[in-house]
Amino acid sequence: PNRKGTITFATSGEDSRTTQVFVNLKNNARLDKMGFSPIGEVVEGMQVVNHFYSSYGEGAPNGHGPDQSKIQNNGNSYLDKKFPKLSYFKKAEFAD
Repeated sequence: PNRKGTITFATSGEDSRTTQVFVNLKNNARLDKMGFSPIGEVVEGMQVVNHFYSSYGEGAPNGHGPDQSKIQNNGNSYLDKKFPKLSYFKKAEFAD
């Protein structure tokens, strides 16, 4: 289930996945019916996740966040130039 703290692959439609992953900041049961697949869970450090920069909001048209096609075409150079306050994962580990 897409619950608070799960790490989930974004999807672009039925039976598809994008390269984008996100951390659910709240329970999102509606995403389960839409095919969003949790692949992990934040087991330690959720307080850090809660401090990720979030003022850009969602991508267009619902917010002012990054454009997915521009990320795919231009990578981090696009993100660094247009979204300098964006938070990044620097390290992730598998837990037993």
